[in-house]
This record gives sequence, C-alpha cells and structure tokens, in this order.
Amino acid sequence: MTGLMARPRPLAGLALRLRRRLDASDQIPLVFLLVMVVAFATVGAIEPNSLPYTAMVLPMFIATLWLHPRTVPWLVIVCLLGVCVMLAAQPQATSRSVLRIAVTFAVALLIIVTSFRRSRLGVSAPRSESMFIDLRERIVKQGTLPVVPDAWQLEAEFRSAGGTAFAGDFIVTGKSADGNEIDIVVVDVSGKGVDAGSRALLLSGAFGGLLSAVPAEQFLPAASAYLIRQDWAEGFATAIHLHLDLTSGDFTVRKAGHPPALWLRAGSGQWQVLDSEGPVLGVIPGATFDAVSGRLASGDALLLYTDGLVESTDRDLHSGIDRLAGRGQRLMQRGFAGGASWIIGEIGRADDDQALVVVHRR
Repeated sequence: MTGLMARPRPLAGLALRLRRRLDASDQIPLVFLLVMVVAFATVGAIEPNSLPYTAMVLPMFIATLWLHPRTVPWLVIVCLLGVCVMLAAQPQATSRSVLRIAVTFAVALLIIVTSFRRSRLGVSAPRSESMFIDLRERIVKQGTLPVVPDAWQLEAEFRSAGGTAFAGDFIVTGKSADGNEIDIVVVDVSGKGVDAGSRALLLSGAFGGLLSAVPAEQFLPAASAYLIRQDWAEGFATAIHLHLDLTSGDFTVRKAGHPPALWLRAGSGQWQVLDSEGPVLGVIPGATFDAVSGRLASGDALLLYTDGLVESTDRDLHSGIDRLAGRGQRLMQRGFAGGASWIIGEIGRADDDQALVVVHRR
C-alpha cells in the first residue's frame, strides 16, 4: 500500500516543475503555437480548399491566453505570414476568401492593440485575472469579522453593483491583544462596481495597516491624510469607525462623510441615529472627526452601512434610514441570525454597491 501511494509523487513533482516553468517563461507555449501555425500554413498550401484562412485565428486567440503581452504581436505577425502563404497557394481569389482574409486581419489588429494595452501590466490574461482574484480574496480576508464571545454576534453582508466580484464598499477589522476590544470600519470608495473596486484594493490593505498601528481616535485622520497623499483625481471615500469594548459594551462611533450608525434599543424597542460631524476622507488636510459614545445593553444592536442601502433616486437619505431602521426593529422579533443578509435582501438594489454590518449584544 505504501509503495502504491508513493508512485504519483514523481508525477506531481514533474507537474509542479512544469507549472513553475510556464509561470517563469512562455517558451513552451510559444513553441507549441509556432508549430501549430506552421502546420496550418503547410496544410493550407498543400490542400488549399481543406483549411480556411480563419483557422489562423485559433493560435492568435490561444496566444492571448498563454503568452506574455509583448510576445503576442510577434506571434500574430507570424500567423499573418502564414495566411499569406495559404493565399499564395489559392488558384484564384473569391469574394468569400477576401472576406475571410479581412476578418482574420481585423481580429489580428484587435489582438495586437489589446496586447499593447496589457503590456503595461506585464502579465498574460490568466495571470492578471489570478492576481485580481488573489487581491479580492485579500480584501475579504482583511474584512473578516473577529471572533467574539458568545454574548456577542457580528454579521456582515456585501452586494456589488451589477453583481460583479469587485466593489467600492469594504470593511477592515481589528482586535486588541487581550481580545476585549474590537474595531470595525466600513468604507465606501467614490464610484461603484469595478471602477471603485480598483481603488478599494489599495485602500483595504492600507486602512487595515493603519487600524492596527494607531489609536482608535487617530484612525480617521490618518486614513484621510493617506488618501490626500495619493492625489487621485477621484480620491475621496467615506467611512464609519466603531470601537467597541466587549466586556462593558461601551462603544465609540466616528464617521467621515458617511451615513450615521443606527442604535437599536431592546429595552424600549426604539432606534436612535448616532450622527456626528466629520468630512469625507481625502479632501480636507488636518480634518477632525467628532465621536459619539454609548453603551450597548443586552439585546441592543448597532447597524453600520453604506449609502447604497439607504439612498436612491426615488427616496432621500432620511427616508432610507427610516426604512432601514424599520427592518432593524423587525430583527428584534425574528432574531438577528442571518439578519444582515435578510435586510439587504429586503431593501437592497442591484444598481449600487451596498454593505451592512450588524453588531448585536445577545
């Protein structure tokens, strides 16, 4: 049995070495594609009617997936030379063959233009996609809610505009060394969908580092100063920062141009808007951010959210907050388990990024 289990290891090692070789160089796929082009050109020259000119589109397309962007134009030129060889073997040109040649050259031009644009990134299409996927996973990991005692319940839910994988809304979290205090920051980058998602990729890592490096009262000023240094054309963001003591229930909320937090009080069944002053991040140097404090009693909850959940063309911010608060009060009746997902499912929209964090003291 041991011998049988050990046999696949050389194959696994070979596959790993081959994968590393492919990641380091595109020589192997380039040779393969050159052989394919030569084979197509040879067959087309010997049997002119057996292979159309458009067959050369296949190696050009594969090249966009396998080869480095700077190598793709050279492979495309070789493919066009192969088309010329196939054309020379034709007894006579027909209107159909002229159309096929035009389509092939048009596709070749499009691939060359695309490869020049991708050359700024310096990696092939699959590698660039895997890089973005890895960055997105890092954003998700950065915003993983901390583990809290059983007396507390934390939930977060995100929806992006158009259902894309990238969005401008994200969260970053932190926890004190003794585990008694947590920080949750909900950020809304200007723009929506993929456009805002590229800036969120950078800011999530930077804000996560700041959250662990500075005291709670200094986080928003430091985040604003960081954004100002980026000097982006559309470089502002809004944020709300919750600092919570898990032992006493004491909390402090600061916001930067962000919709206010909602405090659901279990004792009275009412809700309170925790509003405070603070400009958006990345606009005013040396900005200050006021704090609102309180203490969560048993059964109380806080809702932190982005404007995509409460603002729309058919309602203003205040009516949107009222609507959200109404759903929050219903959570007290149905239970807070799965509450974040339920609320976004009830009042969320598909045309804007949305995020919601529910903090509940059981």
